[in-house]
This record gives sequence, C-alpha cells and structure tokens, in this order.
Amino acid sequence: MDKLEFLILRNLIHNEEYVRKVLPFIKAEYFENYNEKVVFEEVSKFVEEYNKPVTKEVLCIETEKRQDINDSSFKEVTQLISTLDDEPTEFNWLVNTTEKWCRDRAIYLALMESIQLADGKDETKDRDAIPSILSDALAVSFDTHIGHDYLEDYEERYELYHKKENKIEFDLEFFNKITKGGLPNKTLNIALAGTGVGKSLFMCHVASSTLLQGKNVLYITLEMAEEKIAERIDANLLNVPIQDIIDLPKPMFEGKVTSLAQKTQGTLIIKEYPTAAAHSGHFKSLLQELALKKSFRPDIIFIDYLNICASSRYRNNSSVNSYSYIKAIAEELRGLAVEANVPIVSATQTTRSGFASSDVDLTDTSESFGLPATADLMFALISTEDTEKLNQILVKQLKNRYNDPTIFKRFVVGIDRAKMRLYDCEQSAQEDILDSGQEEEYTPEEKSFKDKFNQFKY
Repeated sequence: MDKLEFLILRNLIHNEEYVRKVLPFIKAEYFENYNEKVVFEEVSKFVEEYNKPVTKEVLCIETEKRQDINDSSFKEVTQLISTLDDEPTEFNWLVNTTEKWCRDRAIYLALMESIQLADGKDETKDRDAIPSILSDALAVSFDTHIGHDYLEDYEERYELYHKKENKIEFDLEFFNKITKGGLPNKTLNIALAGTGVGKSLFMCHVASSTLLQGKNVLYITLEMAEEKIAERIDANLLNVPIQDIIDLPKPMFEGKVTSLAQKTQGTLIIKEYPTAAAHSGHFKSLLQELALKKSFRPDIIFIDYLNICASSRYRNNSSVNSYSYIKAIAEELRGLAVEANVPIVSATQTTRSGFASSDVDLTDTSESFGLPATADLMFALISTEDTEKLNQILVKQLKNRYNDPTIFKRFVVGIDRAKMRLYDCEQSAQEDILDSGQEEEYTPEEKSFKDKFNQFKY
C-alpha cells in the first residue's frame, strides 16, 4: 500500500481540487524524505507562480535547474516523479487524512523545537515561547471557509442581523446601552484609569454580576493575591463592607456563601500569577488544565491587568520599545479571546498627566498608543473630588466597535468602595453632565440627552 506522503504528492500533481484545498496548509518541512521534500517544493513553487497544477515533465525540468542537488539525488527525484501516476483516491478521506498528517507533523516538529529551546540551543527565542509554539501546532487545521460573497450570501447576512448574539450582559444600564446589550465573544475590552481609581473594583464587580447570571468566570490576577481578589468579591456578593468581613462569625459567613451558591449555576475561578511573569501562552495552558481537571470552561475572562502581563513574543528584558511590547500583549490577549471564544476584560494605566486630569483621552494611555488600536471597547474611569463626594465615577467612551461612541459618550455610575460595588445612578445624575456644557458631544443635532435615552434601544 502506498504511503501517505506518496499519495499526497501524486494528488498534488493530478487533482486540482485537492491542490486548491490543501496546498496552503502543507509545509515542506513536514516531509521527512529529502526527495519528497524537493518534489513538494517544486510543486508548490509552480502552483504559486502559475496558479495551476504542475505536470511531471515540468517537475523534472525545474528540478534539473536546482543547484542544491547532485546528479545522484536528481536521478532519485526524477525516478520518484515518474511513479506519480494519475490514480483515483477517495477525495474526502484523503483531505481528512492529509489534515491529520499536517497536524501530527506540526506537533512533532514543535516538540523538537521546544526541546531545543529547553536545552538552550536556540538563542533566538526564549523558553517562554514553548507554550505558544505547541499551541500553534495543536491548532493546525484546514480552513474550509472561502469567504462571504456579498451579493449571493445576503440571506445568511440578513439572518445574522436578526439573530440574538450571545453576550455577557452588564448589571449596569449604561454599559448595556453602549455595547448594545453586553460584551460579545472574541473581543478585548479595556478599562483605562489611574492608580486607585477603580480598575480592579470595576472588574471585580462585573465578575460578580456575571457569576450571578449563572456564567463561568475566570479571573486572572497579576497584581493582587487570589485571596485579596476573593475578599473584594465577597464584599460585593455578600453585601458586607470589606473591612467588616473579618468580623463575620464563621457560621454566618458560611451561610452567606452557601446561599449564594444556590442562586447561581456558575463557577468563579481566581488564578494568581507573579507580576510580569505570565503571558497568553500560560493562560492557554491554564484553560486546558481547567477543562481537563475541573471540566471548567469560562464564559468570560478577566485579566488584572494588561500592562503587567508578559508577552509570548518578547523576552521581559528585551530591548523592544514599550509601544511594540504592550501592543504585542494586547494582540496576544485578543487572540486568546478569539481562540477561547469568550470576551476578555482587562485594564490599563493612564499616563501621569492623565492620572491628574479630570478628563482622559486616548493619548493618556500609558506606554502604548497601540493598545487602543487592538481593543474592541475602551473606556476611561475618571474620579474627581466632585464625583467622589457624590459617590460616583465618570465613564468616558474612548473607542467602541459595538456602537456609535458619541452616544452616551460620558455617563456616571454610582460607586460603593466599601462593598466593591457599582450601581446605576438616577437619571438626574446623567443630566447633570449635560449641565456642565458637554451636550454638543452627544449629538450634532442638539437633541437632549433625555430624548436620546428614551429613543435608544438595544
């Protein structure tokens, strides 16, 4: 029986449909036999240049032109080519088998490369790249989707417009308004704020409310200990000021947690990593481990916070500039969101000037302006003396792929720092924002904020 590599080469010459389907996914290094590798290289080169399958005659001529093979090798290659006859092979079986072969070879080569890295024999890459290398190999598959035909696929598109998208809803009205009902999967969402303003509080609150929806939540912390994050969530969910939790009798504490467990089908996992020591590769491994050991698959992931993550592309002590480094982290996290099919919520610091400002813009993003380019939603959390007196925090939209960012560009939410909670404010609090002369930012037609609120639907 013919070995698979022989079948692959034979069909790459004689089966145009097979060529179109599989050639983009096959790499020369997948072939162990040198002669087979040479044949594949010439097949691939010809198809790329002329956009049609090659003939055996052309293969022999092109192989003869190569400077990297001697006469003996040339004779062996031409003999191999002569045996590649046009014989039918069951198409679907061959495609599926070729896909498995590509993935197996990719995994094998990734393991070999990982061993080289582990032994320190490759100075161009860091050992931290190993999880990413293995993950890429495991993800090898044939992409059968050839794109959306705008004119022919209108029915599919129409159905999509009217299909209710699976989203993680907020328990905060205005956040639902600006996102049209919540956070979609495969997205990266960023809160921008200064130190102590409320980045972690925001994420702990949203994590808590998501758990109450019966969703599975993964909270990754690189700044605070797991127990400290859990304490903040305790304050939120148990409705107890954080400073009073320590004084709760154990039976009361146990009773509150038990009662909470009965209200939700969801699970919350909090995982701590050392600051700047973990990247998307570590997070992927964590997801695999949680799925294997606890049958846990998150519906949303919180990463507290982006700036103190590591990058799988660069060493921590790399000379790469901060723009490239932070942008790489953001791209890797968004890639993780796509791969895991969940929304990711994270945060970033403002610059020093942004920290002291009563207003924040994209230019106040600490370390990297490349971050807003990657995020799907980005908003600033702004705290001033006036808002603190009112137990409020100002939210300003900076970027929004879900909705028009000029709709409710600024709004306020209530904040209870003792119980680590956010809550909706009265409508009058939103109108107070307009009283400060900002109405022109909401609408060029000078509609009132109240009118827009009543008319807007999601």
